Amino acid sequence: MGLAALCRIAPFLRGLAVLAFAIALWQGIVWGTGVPHFILPGPERVWRALISSRTIILDNAWITFAQILTGLVLGATLGVVTALQLAMSPLARLVMRPILVFAQAIPIFALAPILTLWLGYGMGSKIVMVILIIYFPVASSFFDGLMRTPRGWLDLAQVMGASPNRAIFLLRAPHALPSLASGLRLAAVYAPFGAVIGEWVGASKGLGYLMLLANGRAQTDLMFASLFVLAAFTVLLYLAIDRAAAALTARFTEPSG
Repeated sequence: MGLAALCRIAPFLRGLAVLAFAIALWQGIVWGTGVPHFILPGPERVWRALISSRTIILDNAWITFAQILTGLVLGATLGVVTALQLAMSPLARLVMRPILVFAQAIPIFALAPILTLWLGYGMGSKIVMVILIIYFPVASSFFDGLMRTPRGWLDLAQVMGASPNRAIFLLRAPHALPSLASGLRLAAVYAPFGAVIGEWVGASKGLGYLMLLANGRAQTDLMFASLFVLAAFTVLLYLAIDRAAAALTARFTEPSG
């Protein structure tokens, strides 16, 4: 195997090593402390629960995944549009930025019961929770990137007769892509929180609902199995967005050969 191939798989191998160490440590704690399985089940018990209950876990997981992805797309789109509007309009910055800052002062998790009351127990309230959680990080990071465009570039674009719209879409937005990528990476990590918290407050389906159901029945192994499915999806979502963001940034910011 060549050096380039080793470099490509090295992060994957490191991830596997960390995972193996965490599982071994977890099993060691269970053996060493003798903690009852209904408080902390061992990895083997959680694995058996994952296999035996895979149908009900997957049925609920698809609901949660759909809520996460829908909210992520809508929230990221709204954040990008807001950042562009703020960058293009001083009036929008004057009016909207204080509102955004004030909105972030309200604990988003405290809004979950209100959203459930307004939108019901279906997917709508959970999608809105995801949107609210990821909207500000995406809008804030992209706006900061847009405002950090070098002054010399903007002066050159003005001298060459570029309109404000052309300058922002052909110059400032590509320059701000790394900042947008950072916001999207955060969004990939935060989005599952919104969906699951919404399901904890009120739902009849989803991984959060399944966790509460398992907890009420003292099926801690099923609760852990559901949690690990959610964690695995979050890691995969983060890796997918990280890879896509890196490719997009490289395409629009690196000089062509």
